[in-house]
Amino acid sequence: MRQHVNPLSQFFQLPLSLPSKNILFEKSHYPIHLDIGSAKGEFLIELATKHPDWNFVGLEIREPLVSLCEKKRIKLELNNLKFLFCNVNVSLGEWLSDFDDGQLKRVSIQFPDPWFKRKHYKRRVLKTNLLNSIAKSMNKDGEIFIQSDILKLFDSMTNTMDKSEYFNRKEVRDMMRLDKNPYNVKTDRELYSLKKNLPIYRGIYIRNSLLFID
Repeated sequence: MRQHVNPLSQFFQLPLSLPSKNILFEKSHYPIHLDIGSAKGEFLIELATKHPDWNFVGLEIREPLVSLCEKKRIKLELNNLKFLFCNVNVSLGEWLSDFDDGQLKRVSIQFPDPWFKRKHYKRRVLKTNLLNSIAKSMNKDGEIFIQSDILKLFDSMTNTMDKSEYFNRKEVRDMMRLDKNPYNVKTDRELYSLKKNLPIYRGIYIRNSLLFID
C-alpha cells in the first residue's frame, strides 16, 4: 500500500457526499470526536471501545486503509465508530454543516504526513480553510489536539493554529512537551516514536466564544 498520496492531485479534488450522522450512527445525538488522518484506525477503535457514550469518525485519504479499518470495526461490532474516505480539505466543510450545534466536541490531527520539501508544503493537511470549517461547526470549549514527532511540522501546525481567530492554546506548563496523549490512547506512530525515544510534540487548542463569520 502506498504510504503517501498527493492530496492536490485531480482525483482527490472531487468533493464527496459523506453520509449524514443520522445514517452513520444509531445514537446520532452523542458528542462526536473526529480524527483526521485515522491511518490503521487502532487509536479510534480503542477509544470507541472505552467510551460507548461518544461517536467517533476517522477520516482518511488512503481508501485501502479505510476498507481495512471498516473490516476491523464491523468485526468488533463498534456501532459508535465509522471510518470514511475523503480529502478533508475538499469534503469536510459541507459534511460538518449537517451536525447539530455543538455536537462536534473534539478533533485530533496526529502525525500527519510531513511533506518535507518546501514546494510540497501546500500538501500538508492543516490549513486555514480546514480550521474555519471546524470552527464553524464547533461551539465554545470544543478542542483540537495536534501532535507530531517532527518539530518543523509541529511548528508549522502551531503557526497555523495560532493565527486562527477561533482557537486559543490551552495553557499547560510547557506546550512543546505536553506529557502524554490526553485521551490515554496511543496511535501506532506514537508507540513507535516512544519505543525509539523520539521526542513527541503535542498541543491542545480550545474553541473560543468568537462567532464564526463567513
